[in-house]
Amino acid sequence: GIRPPRTALKARVSLKEERRFASVRGILRQQGLSTVCEEARCPNQGECWSSGTATFMILGDVCTRSCGFCAVATGRPDPPDPGEPERVAEAAARMRLSHVVVTSVDRDDLADGGASFFAETVRHIREKCPGAAIEILIPDFKADPGALAAVFASRPDVLNHNIETVRRLTPFVRPQGKYDRSLSVVRQAASAGLAAKSGIMVGLGETRAEIEETLNDLAAAGCRIVTVGQYLQPSRKSLPVTRFYVSDEFEEISRLGRAMGIDRVSAGPLVRSSYHAARQVEGESVNG
Repeated sequence: GIRPPRTALKARVSLKEERRFASVRGILRQQGLSTVCEEARCPNQGECWSSGTATFMILGDVCTRSCGFCAVATGRPDPPDPGEPERVAEAAARMRLSHVVVTSVDRDDLADGGASFFAETVRHIREKCPGAAIEILIPDFKADPGALAAVFASRPDVLNHNIETVRRLTPFVRPQGKYDRSLSVVRQAASAGLAAKSGIMVGLGETRAEIEETLNDLAAAGCRIVTVGQYLQPSRKSLPVTRFYVSDEFEEISRLGRAMGIDRVSAGPLVRSSYHAARQVEGESVNG
């Protein structure tokens, strides 16, 4: 099989900050919360938890969709836990987070796709962490106007929805997703006055011209922040990696996106939507 360059698998931390890592894990366990760090097998979990950060995943840990790149379990989820939004806020407060990131599985089984839970979670975090910035990474909610309006009305500081891949590959990578529907979510978030963000994975078979087209589409939709990371196959059942990009290619993609008018483009082998999210918003270089 294709082997990644050493930079793609380089350990991000030595875990010298084991105490901080254990503290984050303890708070999450006590509050009965899931994180995308664990469920999606993120390669940055050690670094992030050791620095006292984590990305909360609400609405359970079972997804109703079956994307080819994702390690999160697919199936029939349990009913949402009404106490979860408040527990997320409590955990964020105990972790003393200055930038809180919340995402979720897809919940196509719910009438609003879980939008009301996102809105409630944002409200609770505002109450318990009044000085914190809040970033939410949302599903597409099938672009339902009412669901999106409810989330937009909660006024998160950053509204992220990942387009994930180029138009041609979307049916294979995200069989229940739609490229133009995702663009619409980003466009509507920007039109609502929110800082719109999106993300792309590379290494799934896309061409440079297709990357350029996707960046251009996101720029035209009003996207202000874009992350570009190397796809790493999380399980044997997941889509294979077609190639690994090198640092110069990520730097070129970053320059290309900025030239198109995107304010901040973070690109690198281990860059993910939530990796150093606060630095992404502030415009610092995050190369993963």
